[in-house]
Amino acid sequence: MSLAWRPNPTAPLWYADHHHEPQGPFFNDLELEHVKQVGPSCVATTLSMVANATGANTTPEDFKAVTNSQAPHTWSQALKPYGLQLAYCNNDVRRLSYFIDELVAYDDLFFLCFYSEDPPSDPQASGKLCTAHIITLHRDTIYDTAKTAFNGGVVPAEHYSRLERQTKRIFRVVPLYHPRCV
Repeated sequence: MSLAWRPNPTAPLWYADHHHEPQGPFFNDLELEHVKQVGPSCVATTLSMVANATGANTTPEDFKAVTNSQAPHTWSQALKPYGLQLAYCNNDVRRLSYFIDELVAYDDLFFLCFYSEDPPSDPQASGKLCTAHIITLHRDTIYDTAKTAFNGGVVPAEHYSRLERQTKRIFRVVPLYHPRCV
């Protein structure tokens, strides 16, 4: 046992694997078309928007039928027919602004989930912790389905209005059956 070992307090969002794992970028050539969500449907709308960028013709209703907004493995499963899946990235509750430069440098496709308010430590009696939201980062552009395309819904990542929100989850969109898929 080495007495010099110390825990590493930092980690990149996406560790480079030394086992010839594909590193990407995987989807930097997609053309995303912003979609404005109707009601509290950010997950279903985001999934539909990204699936449609592959040439599919889906609606948020298609994804509402097969996903649970609080169960990311269902999101990944729902993307399989479109050649996509999700992979978790290393992250914690730091603000989105802490991660944004590193994410943009990957020049790829990510889902960023964040808390809409400061998260409490314990859930409400209903089981809900607090409201959260998901956005898409494609290369250096953020797509936020809660806003219209011309009113903050499609913006350069460094100008996104909610970068000070605490991170809940970060996923990289990966090709079907990538070794790290959820």
